[in-house]
Amino acid sequence: MMNSTEEECCGREKMEKDVHVTFLELMYYLLPSPYESQEINHLTLAYFVISGLDILNSLHSVAKDAVVSWVLSFQAQPGANADLNDGQFYGFHGSRTSQFPPDENGVLIHNNSHLASTYCAVAILKIVGYELSNLDSESIVTSMRNLQQPDGSIWLVLQVYVKIYTPNDMLEWNYFLFLNFLIYVGSFIPIHTGGETDLRFVYCAAAICFMLDNWSGMDKEKAKDFILRCQSYDGGFGLVPGAESHGGATYCAIASLRLMGFIEDNILSSRTAASLIDVPLLLDWILQRQGTDGGFQGRPNKSSDTCYAFWIGAVLRILGGCNFVDNKALRGFLISCQYKYGGFSKSPGEFPDLYHSFYGFTAFSLLEESGLRSLCSELGITENAATGL
Repeated sequence: MMNSTEEECCGREKMEKDVHVTFLELMYYLLPSPYESQEINHLTLAYFVISGLDILNSLHSVAKDAVVSWVLSFQAQPGANADLNDGQFYGFHGSRTSQFPPDENGVLIHNNSHLASTYCAVAILKIVGYELSNLDSESIVTSMRNLQQPDGSIWLVLQVYVKIYTPNDMLEWNYFLFLNFLIYVGSFIPIHTGGETDLRFVYCAAAICFMLDNWSGMDKEKAKDFILRCQSYDGGFGLVPGAESHGGATYCAIASLRLMGFIEDNILSSRTAASLIDVPLLLDWILQRQGTDGGFQGRPNKSSDTCYAFWIGAVLRILGGCNFVDNKALRGFLISCQYKYGGFSKSPGEFPDLYHSFYGFTAFSLLEESGLRSLCSELGITENAATGL
């Protein structure tokens, strides 16, 4: 016999767009109480909702001016131009609880702005049509450049475990928020000098520079060299050189190289013999990630997970290898993770959460689902938002 959760997830053979729109609209107005522990990641949750509605072609339900004002209120401002070189990052805070007021001299004593929340903030602003030229981008890119590591490798192990609870109170290790880092040459630290670093923050920096159309915030050559050292013997990419290949890290590597202009779209069809990366080995590793249930796993010997339909699927889209995917099987897996009242779960039979719901929407966009907007795989937002249409 099926339990109640399985009954609510089964019996649907299509992607229920309207139900998902209602799910996101409810999240837009009021997050359920289980998300209280995630207040520190408020901007990230907002990114999932706003970008998700855009993918579902339902951005009309968003009060765009109010969203712009809310997002801009999280930007950290230096007291003076000289502060841009004080080792702090002047981007966006992730929430009100991480945003402390300046002292009587206008100095930020506790500046907790972060590369990941800054990526989310800039992406949201771009999605709702805010003119990014009006943003104080110089503070962002100038202070961001100081986060990039200098020549000469520095080994430092930092372990920070962040518990993410989904609505069914099951522990979830959210890819962007589970921190276990090594500092290496060419990579980025997300908050201030001396902090943690890996491929995720190289990607955040590249995406921010791309959206702001200002590459003075990073040394692209140095970042490229770091990324190339992260490709493992099996073809995938680890978060740092020598680390185990991972679907999320592989996405960050390939998307960053594409945003920085070091690889071209549809590289599998290119007649150019030389490539920065070992493409055949990478493709072999990627194609082994689709399981017998149709879903994608993040690394060998792991269960399929809704979010990797994006992390892996987007890499294949950038490389021009979508035809290698069993789309029918993948679609079947995603449908099995679709919840009766909207949203997607990590795997069949579980309750939905915003993180997996968003990447379920992106996955269906990559599958070219009718009624959904086309996705810019490198940025994680729609093509319309990426091009400013």
